[in-house]
Amino acid sequence: MISSLLHDQVTLFPFHPVLGMGFSLLESGFWLSQLFGRLHPMLVHFPIALLLVAAVMELFTLRNFRHSFRSGIRFLVVLGAISAVFSAGMGWLLAENEGITGSTLDLHRILGLASAGLSVFLLVLLRKSELNPSTSSIKTYRLILFLTSIGIGVAGHFGASLTHGEDYLTEVLPQNSDQEAPPSLTVDLASFASELSPEKEIQLVTNVRSVLAHNCYKCHSGAKIEGELRLDEKEFVFAGGENGPIIVPGNPGQSELIRRISLSKNHKDVMPEKGKLLSKEEIQLLTLWIEKGAPWPDGVAQQSVYRVAALAPRKPDLPPADPGLENPIDRWVDQYFQQHQLKWSKPVDDRTFLRRVYLDIIGLLPSPEELAAFQEDTNPQKREIWIQKLLDRKDDFAQHWLTFWNDALRNDYTGTGYITRGRFAITDWLYTSIRDNKPYDQFAKELLNPNEKSKGFIEGIRWRGTVNASQRTEMQAAQNVGQVLLGLNLKCASCHDSFISDWKLEQAYAFANIFADSTLEVSRCEQPTGKLAQTKILWEELGAIDSLATKAEKLRQLADQLVQPANGRMYRTVVNRIWKQLMGRGMVEPVDEMDNAPWSQDLLDWLAVDFVENGYDLKRLIYQITTSKIYQSPSVTVPSAEKLLAEDFKFQGVIRRRITAEQFADAVAEISAPLFDSVEVKFRPYQLIPEAKTNLSFARASLVANNEFLKALGRPNREIVSTSRDSQASLLQALELSNGEKLNKALVKGGEKWASTFSDPMVLTENLYAKALLRKPSPKELEVAKKALGPKPNPAAVQDLLWAVFLLPEFQLIY
Repeated sequence: MISSLLHDQVTLFPFHPVLGMGFSLLESGFWLSQLFGRLHPMLVHFPIALLLVAAVMELFTLRNFRHSFRSGIRFLVVLGAISAVFSAGMGWLLAENEGITGSTLDLHRILGLASAGLSVFLLVLLRKSELNPSTSSIKTYRLILFLTSIGIGVAGHFGASLTHGEDYLTEVLPQNSDQEAPPSLTVDLASFASELSPEKEIQLVTNVRSVLAHNCYKCHSGAKIEGELRLDEKEFVFAGGENGPIIVPGNPGQSELIRRISLSKNHKDVMPEKGKLLSKEEIQLLTLWIEKGAPWPDGVAQQSVYRVAALAPRKPDLPPADPGLENPIDRWVDQYFQQHQLKWSKPVDDRTFLRRVYLDIIGLLPSPEELAAFQEDTNPQKREIWIQKLLDRKDDFAQHWLTFWNDALRNDYTGTGYITRGRFAITDWLYTSIRDNKPYDQFAKELLNPNEKSKGFIEGIRWRGTVNASQRTEMQAAQNVGQVLLGLNLKCASCHDSFISDWKLEQAYAFANIFADSTLEVSRCEQPTGKLAQTKILWEELGAIDSLATKAEKLRQLADQLVQPANGRMYRTVVNRIWKQLMGRGMVEPVDEMDNAPWSQDLLDWLAVDFVENGYDLKRLIYQITTSKIYQSPSVTVPSAEKLLAEDFKFQGVIRRRITAEQFADAVAEISAPLFDSVEVKFRPYQLIPEAKTNLSFARASLVANNEFLKALGRPNREIVSTSRDSQASLLQALELSNGEKLNKALVKGGEKWASTFSDPMVLTENLYAKALLRKPSPKELEVAKKALGPKPNPAAVQDLLWAVFLLPEFQLIY
């Protein structure tokens, strides 16, 4: 079956899936050798099927070599071995005549030839074992039969990979199902029902281009033109193909495009001819577009219809300071509030502030003793002082912010690639960089031009051998650097010209070429074009890259050019990320789409330049934000996550949000019992830095390997960049918190500890509330707890009380 896939692609299409260009019988070697070569996919079915069946039948003869199956096995082995030899020969002719190259082909050819050789040897052993059926000869024959069957099956797999890609089988597995899927069509067709404004026309044709790009560009674009039809540019779309126009504006019923995409899968004229048909929604969209006269504004083809953020830095003049609004952030927010007729709220009380700032800076809850000390502090600058104290707790700070950077830099302790050395951890480098507050420009330079300890970020993940073109490691580096450091989405442009931005395929490849040892060949929609990539930075005004330099030199040049102050985009991106981490929403959303409009361009620009002018100091930036009046204002509730992304979003303050999986695990560990044992701790910072030991009696969740508990509460698998976590509760979280084994074990231990420490239910409840919620229980809460615990608390009852407290919104949310 695997080989039949190869047969379908090679024999039915004049477009060769490996060459990526049309080929003709007249353009290469002797026609007869080409003909025999093209019989390879058909003939290769025989040895795979025959030898596999023979191997299975052989299992039934293990106790009796002269089983009644013997004659049938002999027939299958002889026929399978002979066809394997012929198939290998024809495969060789196919590769030589069609000019196919590549590492996958090399593996396919080696395994194929080896299997053919084993097949010949197998015939010899079969004859020997039949003439002299000794134990040794029979065992050798069976061993070679099984090896030949496995070898020829694996060779067939690599043959199929030549046409369908390395991940043809693995992409359907659950762990890979969400990694490279194209975005779903989520277009509200009703919004285009009335007369189209110029803006609506642009939106409509942009969605149309999205559908064409995902479904049609493989056969009808500049990289490959079938039937003289191109669908990637306006003039070609309306010109049509070899049979004339495919679109009749205003009349979808007479449009050949609509007819073809609406046919059933087995119809000879259906389009796409191979692969998945267009969805009902996609057909409706194209039909609606043609009904509306197939508008295609000149601006869509000729100039950008997308917002493009400025590259250069900009530092606007600060607004004047009013009393109580001396922090520059508050001065910009005050200007914004005046423009939108919003009012300031009074700062939160000491308890709310201390809990918020502890969780945000070091990821831990303050103790009741720390709250008492803070409340008794009469210094009017006490909030600024305590914030600085938290920033000075180097290891607590590093162990909390390690989670943030692990997500963004897809660094983890276990997972795809680590066993095969196809991936490299950067944990040691990352921890020391955070702990030492390494200047961000130097931090970024060491990621871009890495040493042995920091190379894991741009090395990517070699998770499927030679992966498809848009996910080879050089392209992963380009995509990840673009996303994390520049707030830029290059994933679309890694496959074809982007339909969500102005970035072109050639630009993505030129950037990826910086990370390559040799010049990359451009592939469009996974098909090689025969064009070699240039070597350029994304914004040429930042400087040139020497295309003839070594990879190490290219990376040095890239690092120097990207971190220069002239690259305002890079510093707006990191400022925006830190802002979101502390405030719950970025000034620009999503944070990976920095071309989107911020709610305050002036604040974003000013903070980015101020960040550069003050030494690229991330802790100073955190101090600047957390000491602002707006950070210390009451949190704002948002009815749904979609509202945070709405175009009419109005900033009013800190967004109320759920604590992370790691913060929840650490809080439970501190109050009840640790959730993780020593085996799960994959990084011990004190082995790297002796003084990194903290006073905590448990391992921070940021240091443990991912597990089902942390996954359920939101930790990503980190095989892709993750720069935002969902703060909405889910059914999976509810199930894990209700029935999860890890939390239950911690609750059991916690129940025993609290029950043995406190014999009075009231004292126990008051201490628990003080530690978990930093307050006294209300009379009603005391009454409920007294009924639940009884006159003398027992471990089971305390366990239930702990669980009830941990599920309170007051415990799980940052107010």
